Amino acid sequence: MEKNMRMTQIVESTITDMSPRIQLDNVKKVYKSGSLETIALRGVTLSVYPNDFLMVVGPSGSGKSTMLHLMGALDKPTEGKVFIEGYDIGSLKKNDLANIRLTKVGFVFQFFNLIPTLTAIENVELPMALANVPKKLRRKRAIELLKAVGLGHRTTHLPSELSGGEQQRVAIARALANNPAILLLDEPTGNVDSKTAASIMQVLTNLNRDGRTIVMITHNHELIKYANRVAQIRDGIIISDERKEQEV
Repeated sequence: MEKNMRMTQIVESTITDMSPRIQLDNVKKVYKSGSLETIALRGVTLSVYPNDFLMVVGPSGSGKSTMLHLMGALDKPTEGKVFIEGYDIGSLKKNDLANIRLTKVGFVFQFFNLIPTLTAIENVELPMALANVPKKLRRKRAIELLKAVGLGHRTTHLPSELSGGEQQRVAIARALANNPAILLLDEPTGNVDSKTAASIMQVLTNLNRDGRTIVMITHNHELIKYANRVAQIRDGIIISDERKEQEV
């Protein structure tokens, strides 16, 4: 634990308010299976700043998910550099990478990935338990987070007792459990109706306005209005990157 704390302090000491929270420098990613090579990213350079709500759009197979996984230290680049809050993930050992994923980055996936035998509040508490947060403190924070996403009345329900939209909001609360500066989302509205999607996007907009850096990938171009920055990726290359004023 002390080692992880020292690593976290080093990471924080390299960051200023104007520094990118995520930086990709000429990143390439190649997957190999025997003699077969699949090129997912072909040289991506991208900086994501503290106030960004970045929406990444592109067709299936364009490299969106690969890029998101690299941004969250779930994978390492084949070539190039990926920095998360100033730390080169390619140079980190497994324990340090795990610590970054636990404390610096929150993940929200399309299929929720909630543990079915745990209640909503227990699912939100889980990352804090892994970070050795005392039980009383993690219970208090889990309740606060569930209230913040509109689920203060559903804390003791199992995932099977929640709607798709409610499960996704539990997943967002869980991703925020250890107060990460960065929230990464992979098609978070892909399995909910349009009304529920709008409510989820409003939660994300509020989080961004409160200082959270958000990177979200989607196929749904109707959601672009919620972002202040939109990047398009095709065939493993960023083909456009535009910053705009939010419309909502």
